[in-house]
Amino acid sequence: MPALVHVVDDDASFRTAIERRLKLAGYDVATYATAEDLLDAELDDAQPGCILLDVRIPGLSGPDLQGRLIAQGSTLPIIFLTGHADTPTTVRAIKAGAEDFLTKPVSSEQLLDAIERALTRQDAARTQRGKLDTLRAHLATLTQRERQVFDLIVRGRINKQVAHELGTTERTVKAHRHQVMEKMQVHSLAELVSVAERLGMLDANRD
Repeated sequence: MPALVHVVDDDASFRTAIERRLKLAGYDVATYATAEDLLDAELDDAQPGCILLDVRIPGLSGPDLQGRLIAQGSTLPIIFLTGHADTPTTVRAIKAGAEDFLTKPVSSEQLLDAIERALTRQDAARTQRGKLDTLRAHLATLTQRERQVFDLIVRGRINKQVAHELGTTERTVKAHRHQVMEKMQVHSLAELVSVAERLGMLDANRD
């Protein structure tokens, strides 16, 4: 399915020109005259796409719309377009996660490059989220005791220490450890530690 580019700009002739350019490049395009129009559209985060957003639009400004979308949990990349680049606005938008900041008039090459970069990063982020969701689903299948064993072995405890801390036998710990490896679909302790790191189980303030 072609990526969908959302164009938000109050200049009708600019919207028309951009829409024509993007459609020629093979993208689907939706255009909006105001930020409010975009918010009313109920964007589909599951479809590949991005937002081309003018900084200065009547009503809700571009950076304010960016903040509203982030608060709603939108993961669509945002590329800002502006006729008057000013450093504080640029810095604010980039810090908030904007993909790019382009100054009008923008060449087709510049625009298409920025969109491709945004879509590539969106795809990579989506893949990462998918992998994390899978790991969380595996983690949810562990029993409470398996979870305790997991927690201790990825912190470097040997079976004997785990058995002592949990008040059980080494043999039982080994059985739980085997179950943990099976359910988390890993083949080594190193892999298990890596999974624990990705799941945020090894944050610095814990032993």
